[in-house]
Amino acid sequence: MALKFYNSLTKKKEIFTPLHEGLVNMYVCGPTVYDHPHIGHAKSYVSFDVIVRYLRYLGYKVRYVQNITDVGHLTDNADTGEDKILKRAQRDHLEPAELIEIYTRSYFEDMDALNNVRPDISPRATAHIPEQIELVETLLEKRFAYVSNGSVYFDVTAFKEYGKLSGRKQEELEAGARIEINPEKRSPSDFALWKRAEPGHIMRWKSPWGEGFPGWHLECSAMSMKYLGQTLDIHGGGLENIFPHHECEIAQSEAANHLPFVRYWIHNNMVTVNGQKMGKSLGNFITLKDAFKKYHPLTVRFFILNTHYRSPLDFSNEALDAADKGLERLLNTIKNLWERIDSAKDGSLPDVISERLEHYKNAFTEAMDEDINTSNAIAVLFDMSKEVNTLLNSGQEISNNCLENIDALYQQLGGDILGIIPKRSDRGLKVPGIPFIQSWQGQNKTAEEIMRVLIDTRNELRKAKQWQLSDFIRNKLSEIGIALDDKPDGTTWKKIK
Repeated sequence: MALKFYNSLTKKKEIFTPLHEGLVNMYVCGPTVYDHPHIGHAKSYVSFDVIVRYLRYLGYKVRYVQNITDVGHLTDNADTGEDKILKRAQRDHLEPAELIEIYTRSYFEDMDALNNVRPDISPRATAHIPEQIELVETLLEKRFAYVSNGSVYFDVTAFKEYGKLSGRKQEELEAGARIEINPEKRSPSDFALWKRAEPGHIMRWKSPWGEGFPGWHLECSAMSMKYLGQTLDIHGGGLENIFPHHECEIAQSEAANHLPFVRYWIHNNMVTVNGQKMGKSLGNFITLKDAFKKYHPLTVRFFILNTHYRSPLDFSNEALDAADKGLERLLNTIKNLWERIDSAKDGSLPDVISERLEHYKNAFTEAMDEDINTSNAIAVLFDMSKEVNTLLNSGQEISNNCLENIDALYQQLGGDILGIIPKRSDRGLKVPGIPFIQSWQGQNKTAEEIMRVLIDTRNELRKAKQWQLSDFIRNKLSEIGIALDDKPDGTTWKKIK
């Protein structure tokens, strides 16, 4: 099979073919950094993280750009209201730059915890003001924009394809425009490229039209084209961004360049709470930091990936509890597999095992090729685990080679692609089963640190040939159900009862 994406522009699934063979240029709308990320953010960025991972698994070189919005995003997502950054900074009595640093760090902390790969480039809007001004100048020169009272607006009527992503027609745009009339605009559906800064507005830059700040839509066009070229392979974001944000991006980018802006528009659906969209404006959001107090971040990731990225995801503690148990079952299989690897003898890989592993690999990639169906891909991992558990409990001797191949497939599919299976190098209380889930909450972190101190102390005693004392540590640990395993590359430990 070939990889297919549902393209929001054409409203159908299409076989993915990048503009340049072997290279994928991908842009995803990043966060507006005025608060801590919530579960809704996690759904979006985990979904696109898996897309990046899978493209790289398929052999593509992916340049992944995800912006940081630190100016210009107004509270009503249009051309009126307060800047979200400024409003929060004033409320918290902070400098805007100070607030931006606090929540940018918070965002990356939470994304790292969710095991998301970092974007290759994370450009900030405030660091690309010259590029945004240059884009505005181009649009003015080509008569797609006009200056009005120190602000610059895009003339929607000049771009005949405006509405092609959302499906909205010009008459609908006029009918659905804000009731409050902006006398600066020629048409209510025109949108701001550059806004005049009123007296007292802190975040402001000099421009040919006076001091002001860029519109929210402008930054994504300017930064994506700077780093990825005039035509992107993939542009991603939340379903709620289709209109007006992405519609405006298309208009200003294609008007400036007369080239298709994006080949594949990919949008994730939202997180709901009792059927209503989760959002800060609605006050029904759960920050990731609060969620992580009760659930391991991989449980949250597993919860998200159990639903297709284009489907809504209803949040509840019951659903996360179920995800916790599901992830525990999967990790317990891997824990048992690792324990058998430690004691297994050398031997060949039976053809029947090789064939079964190939079967599961093909089933997994078939699910992923069908518009990144992570729910079906996870189901494949559970089917595989049933067979692995049967093999492990069969009582027959299984070669190290056989077990290593099984583990390698888990690492490839569940680790490298889905990001829900830890690496063997992280083994110990941090990894398998319930202790792994609990360790994030600090319940076993101290035990891990104490064990490392004891192992290091014992190793020093062995170097000094104080065998009696080193054996004393080993024996005492054995009495409380902990076994040490001395290997050429170091000493590991595990619970034996």
